[in-house]
Amino acid sequence: MAKTKYEHLKQEAYEANMQLPKLGLVLFTFGNVSAADRSLGVFAIKPSGIPYGELTPEKMVIVDFESNIVEGALRPSSDTKTHAVLYKHWDKVNGIAHTHSTYATAWAQAQRDIPIYGTTHADHNTFDIPCALPMSDEMIQGEYEYETGHQVINWFKEKGLSYEEVEMILVGNHAPFTWGRNVGKAVYNSAVLENIAQIAYLTETINCNAPRLKEVLIKKHYERKHGPGSYYGQ
Repeated sequence: MAKTKYEHLKQEAYEANMQLPKLGLVLFTFGNVSAADRSLGVFAIKPSGIPYGELTPEKMVIVDFESNIVEGALRPSSDTKTHAVLYKHWDKVNGIAHTHSTYATAWAQAQRDIPIYGTTHADHNTFDIPCALPMSDEMIQGEYEYETGHQVINWFKEKGLSYEEVEMILVGNHAPFTWGRNVGKAVYNSAVLENIAQIAYLTETINCNAPRLKEVLIKKHYERKHGPGSYYGQ
């Protein structure tokens, strides 16, 4: 098969998708990752229903930001339209991950934001991880996956959150989505979200009245990694 200008993107998407089972974030085919190339106006995404053990870079599907297939012999993920909506409206996003990881999905099914209880959470953002309300009947009965993308965008607008600051969300009764400036960061955020979700669940199990993290600690832990005077790492 002749090489195309999308080979690098297929490879990136393949490698990112293969991280999901390695990190324990998916079971069977319950998840997908996409990688975008803004200069080409497309993204590569996992094909629908293909087990991870059968994936290859060549099987990745190239799609534009209107959800049109540009290259690929297989049907793209059923969540492709959600990815396309987010890429189209959030131009700093170049990677998106969607899983049904156990603890994050449990919080989504409980329709609860994940409270910021500790410094592990604050190392990554200064807000509770938002849980969007379940979609309306009209949205569900319409273009479901397309409307899922708009549910995420609208929830961020309603809560006054920046997608560049909070790179993760739970969709009520559904599951988590994460994103980032590149596909590696999107997968990283999925793993971080699952870890935070598990720790928060255990915290409430041990103490159902556990207090939120103090603002001074939230500020300290976030800024030492992300602030103008950050000093974490080399």
